[in-house]
Amino acid sequence: MTTKRLLRSARAGLILSTAAAALMLTIVAADAETLRWARVGDALTMDPHSQNEGPTHTLNHHIYETLVGRAVDGTLTPRLATDWGISDEDETVWVFTIREGVKFHDGSDMTVEDVVFSLDRARTPPSGMAALHAAVEEVTAVDDTTVHVRMSGPAPLYVQNLTNTFIMSKAWAEANGVETAPNFAAGEEAYSVRNTNGTGPYMLVERDPEVRTVLQVFEDHWDDAPAVTEIIYTPISEAATRVAALLSGEVDIVQDVPVQDIARLEQTPGIRVVRGPENRNIFFSYDMTSDSLASSNAEGNPFASPEVREAMSLAIDRNAIQQVVMRGESQPSAAPLPPFVNGWTEEMHAFRDPDLARAQELMAESGFADGFSVQLDCPNDRYLNDEAICQALVGMLARIGINVDLNAQTRSLHFPLIENWETDFYLLGWGVPTFDSQYVFDFLVHTREGSYGSFNGSRYSNPELDAKIQALATMTDLEERDALIAEIWDEVMEERIFLNVHNQVLAYAMRDNINLDVHPENQPRMTTVTFD
Repeated sequence: MTTKRLLRSARAGLILSTAAAALMLTIVAADAETLRWARVGDALTMDPHSQNEGPTHTLNHHIYETLVGRAVDGTLTPRLATDWGISDEDETVWVFTIREGVKFHDGSDMTVEDVVFSLDRARTPPSGMAALHAAVEEVTAVDDTTVHVRMSGPAPLYVQNLTNTFIMSKAWAEANGVETAPNFAAGEEAYSVRNTNGTGPYMLVERDPEVRTVLQVFEDHWDDAPAVTEIIYTPISEAATRVAALLSGEVDIVQDVPVQDIARLEQTPGIRVVRGPENRNIFFSYDMTSDSLASSNAEGNPFASPEVREAMSLAIDRNAIQQVVMRGESQPSAAPLPPFVNGWTEEMHAFRDPDLARAQELMAESGFADGFSVQLDCPNDRYLNDEAICQALVGMLARIGINVDLNAQTRSLHFPLIENWETDFYLLGWGVPTFDSQYVFDFLVHTREGSYGSFNGSRYSNPELDAKIQALATMTDLEERDALIAEIWDEVMEERIFLNVHNQVLAYAMRDNINLDVHPENQPRMTTVTFD
């Protein structure tokens, strides 16, 4: 069979034999400087502040840069800021020393004014990053290398919020009419959605959304030159096709390895699989406060009933999902945050075995003994086996009389349903790039108002809890702060705002001469790739 025919088979989703794969790895080996990278979905937008979403940040990290970075071991690293700390004169002020000699891709110099502009743009709704900067009162340039960020009070952990806040050119944004971030949930189009001008190690040279993105090394980048000088990024939604493309040599790295193929790939000559836990959990949530549900036949809102929410928790079999759906590649948990995160406890992690008898009793106590119907909205191209997880839940809830109509669709359509409050019941995955519970509370628990609660699709609102959440941003006594975090989690868990399933486990597959570590945020940097 010719090389051309083998590649055509890969695109059709056919899985090649081990022998053919080994042969193709020899015939179609890529140039060592070009890296062909595939994953399940594309970046939603190229605008650096429009959407707070993992795959979007992952691609943009190669084009734009942040003041501080996150290493594979979770530590903060200097990027566009060489130093940072709280002012000795004012504990409400963070001081950042800005790297000199940095250039944007259009050849202009990066200045402190660009940093001020970018932080202000990121903290202004409808930016998807606004909640991370809710405690910021003012950003000012003190001199040519110093930026001050004044907070509403002492904020010792603010720097942790900056690992996905990108710096862009003020002049470029003004010239192209993108001084504020476009509203992704509203489908707003803008120049920055498809065009870029960052300071990152790679420049955007070709962009065909959901098809192909090509990046080339930026020769004037301030850091050491990477081994990879060209990146060809290809979203491949079909699991079998992604694996076939790797085996055929059509791509070099697959970021989202299907769980059903991990063991086989580990035994395939010429292929390396790297595994590790991800800082992300997968959960379901529901509209808890509306008078009725648009997709339900029930009178009133059954999700408003604590008994119904508890019954659903007792109906879900997390171990079965781990064993059957995830092929062992997950960490079942009742805690809606990963073990990496400050605030996680063993008590939150523990979950009860399914108890259908008690669940049915609770349904009767709630007034829904005959059950009800509802639509479940689910992405089919974002998380590992996301649609299969939803299908499993459909069967489990049917056993207690909840008849679920599954609506699975691409994440570009799914996420706006949550942001626009157009879903009664949905699946979501949530990473915590700050490694602190406040990030979960700000986006998912706090009442939707101002910069808070942008992904609070449950409509949950508790003013007393909101005040506690806001207090976390400026608490200097960390023991007292941790105690308040525990207090907030006690209430969140008791209210069952989330129906948690598991923490994700990652696997990257690549040609065996490529070295790339699993990143806890699932944001691999191709600048770190080395070749044997």
